[in-house]
Amino acid sequence: MGKKRDREIGDAVEELARAETVAFGGVGFAGTLLPVTEAYDRVEAALAEQPEAVREHLDRLLTRGSPAGRAYAATLLERVDPAAARAAWRAMRDDPGQFTTYSGCVMGRASLGEYATSRLAEA
Repeated sequence: MGKKRDREIGDAVEELARAETVAFGGVGFAGTLLPVTEAYDRVEAALAEQPEAVREHLDRLLTRGSPAGRAYAATLLERVDPAAARAAWRAMRDDPGQFTTYSGCVMGRASLGEYATSRLAEA
């Protein structure tokens, strides 16, 4: 990756690390994309282009991110290493950290543990 691209990915990962909300698409009646969703999309695109380089960011995000940031990291990890993603979700099953969730215009609240348990059930 070039320096500019590295900086863009680093900025996007930092946005995810501070995230307080998990939303994978537009939210609210207007379908507005949140900055954290845009950051997720940038990291996801980079992951498709440079999986090895982005994987290092994801590993750091799993250990240092907010509860929502760690949920984003494990979700992204599913694309390149499903077994590692399952292990990450299992490790987070008892995490009480809370975040806001959006599914379209429906807002909710979840603990990382609850979210991880539901992701494992989907797999």
